[in-house]
Amino acid sequence: MTNFVEVKFPGLGINVNVSPVAFKIGSIEVYWYGLLIALALVLAVVLAVKQAKKHNFPESLVYDTILMTIPCAIIGARIYFVACNWDYYGKNLKAIFDLRSGGLAVYGGVILVFIGGIVMCHIRKIPFRELADYCVVYLPLGQAIGRWGNFFNQECFGTTTTLPWGMTSSTVESYLSMNCPTLVSTMPVHPTFLYESLADLAIFFILLYIRKHSKVSFETSCAYFALYGTARFFIEGMRTDSLYIGHTSIRTSQLLSLIFVIAALLYIAYARYKKIEKKPFPAALYAEAGEGKKK
Repeated sequence: MTNFVEVKFPGLGINVNVSPVAFKIGSIEVYWYGLLIALALVLAVVLAVKQAKKHNFPESLVYDTILMTIPCAIIGARIYFVACNWDYYGKNLKAIFDLRSGGLAVYGGVILVFIGGIVMCHIRKIPFRELADYCVVYLPLGQAIGRWGNFFNQECFGTTTTLPWGMTSSTVESYLSMNCPTLVSTMPVHPTFLYESLADLAIFFILLYIRKHSKVSFETSCAYFALYGTARFFIEGMRTDSLYIGHTSIRTSQLLSLIFVIAALLYIAYARYKKIEKKPFPAALYAEAGEGKKK
């Protein structure tokens, strides 16, 4: 029988029962986290294919990109998480492959996806910056949907708060009691998964606008890193489960966010100064897929 947890929003007078398991097929449990990620991928592909022609992007390249993205995102997210928790995983090597117990980090997935994209484009002689500028728009949309998996798992929440949308549950109280002795475990916490989901959704619409109007190569991608990095920097500062660099008090995701924001803004300034314009995709890409030559 599925175990439900009552999640309370005292300031709003709302109580809901949630479970990590969405449904069962026989003895197989289908988790909300995986279901939402699958939904995000399907939605991203549908939108990317639908908008491809309008942006002179080869539709077939959308499918190639998603086939590269899925394994890179999962492997990168896991490597990042394991590396930041090596004190544990170094002594429990088998646990590295136990994804059902959780342990994925967004930045790790994003980094390996970009590396995978660079390799794919190099092999196929495709302009990477243009591929990234088209596809990166759908990344925050996927993140916005995927973050709700944290809600069903009752994880990735923030410190205690008196704000009316503060959230609490038995899972939250137990975690705070064990890991945050300076906090009052019975108080509501910041629903940081919600903050990031809303921020990601806003970034998605901003990137749609930038992609449509920008004539600078890689500007849309850099806008993603600048916007998401800024949002993540502040949201990460509220979380109680941050990954840290070694035994320091430096939050890994905050440091990466700061680096990404600075690097992205510097590139945009440089690219605009040098007038680095977008490159067309090889006509062969369209011909191979029966889409005709780019006009």
